[in-house]
Amino acid sequence: MCVRNKCLCVNVCFVRRLMFLGNFSLCAQRIQYQSTIMSRTTFFEVKILDAKTKEQLCFLDKVDPRSTIGDIKSLFHRAYPRWYPARQALMLDAKEKSLRDEEVLQNLPVGTTSTMYFKDLGPQLGWTVVFLAECIGPLLTYLLFYFRVPYIYSHKYAFTSSPYPVVRIAFACHTFHYMKRLIETIFVHRFSHGTMPLRTIVRNCVYYWGFSAWLAYYINHPLYTPPSYGELQVNYALVIFVVRLVVFTQDQLRSSTHECLTIRCEFLILMQMCELGNFSIHLTLNNLRGEGSRSRRFPEPTTNPFTWLFIFVSCPNYTYELGAWVGFSIMTQCLPVAFYTLLGFIQMTIWAKGKHRAYSREFKDYPTLRMAIIPLIL
Repeated sequence: MCVRNKCLCVNVCFVRRLMFLGNFSLCAQRIQYQSTIMSRTTFFEVKILDAKTKEQLCFLDKVDPRSTIGDIKSLFHRAYPRWYPARQALMLDAKEKSLRDEEVLQNLPVGTTSTMYFKDLGPQLGWTVVFLAECIGPLLTYLLFYFRVPYIYSHKYAFTSSPYPVVRIAFACHTFHYMKRLIETIFVHRFSHGTMPLRTIVRNCVYYWGFSAWLAYYINHPLYTPPSYGELQVNYALVIFVVRLVVFTQDQLRSSTHECLTIRCEFLILMQMCELGNFSIHLTLNNLRGEGSRSRRFPEPTTNPFTWLFIFVSCPNYTYELGAWVGFSIMTQCLPVAFYTLLGFIQMTIWAKGKHRAYSREFKDYPTLRMAIIPLIL
């Protein structure tokens, strides 16, 4: 019996040793196989030239073919610390568009020795900072004219207020619009490009701050007169622009006709059309791509009625934005506001048509009924 147990123990130990040797052999084979694959991998050589002078700036040896353009920018940044990745633009040709950070080196039309051209985009700032600068400026600028700070108008009008309700309504509309944009910047927007050149930020701020001061100067001017059709024109414009707060004094309510009161009730029901529509579209675009997801799909209408405009246009956020400023122009009947609306329409049309073309090229099943910014027209 004891002899049998001893034999059994010897056999078990022998089997265990065989299994250990077998596992060790498999691991050795795997390591040898992986080293063979690594030895067969063809590494790339990347030569980076200055786009203007064609002078060689950097030579990257043994670059993994699965590296992205973002990885190459990081390697280039090690050689030139002052040019951080957001400041770099890499191109396959000096006159072509810059490559996207997510593009993979082995998928580009280059050989194992590739040449790229570098362009310095200049100092960069994050998009959140950009939007905050663009929105806070018009808010503060408008306040200076609304409260008639001294040395803007005649001294006798310092810190006085306009007797016309349309001026207060315009102030509420303007403030609400830019407060909404600030909230969207902080809590809603996701930016595909992380930064913007500093020189572009300065130009944008001059545009937004300057126009805000120009239209505020005339709307809050002591000689400003209400629109031609009075309260009816103001109220109809509120349907388009839409604000959450309308200031009516007790005397105005007493002097209003029953018809005008009915119109105001309708406006209160229809309020928030364009501003809420714009906010709803931004929420939809924010939810279109999940956090960290790289999958791309085009926006579609949801159960939110404000998003149903996606049936007809590719960029309904611009459509709602245009509608809001058209309403503001009608409400104030002010030429600088109308001019600002026209310039905004031209710029938003350029952006919308570019995005519409990009959607049409990228997605074969993109709806053919959709236009860029104006349903069935443009």
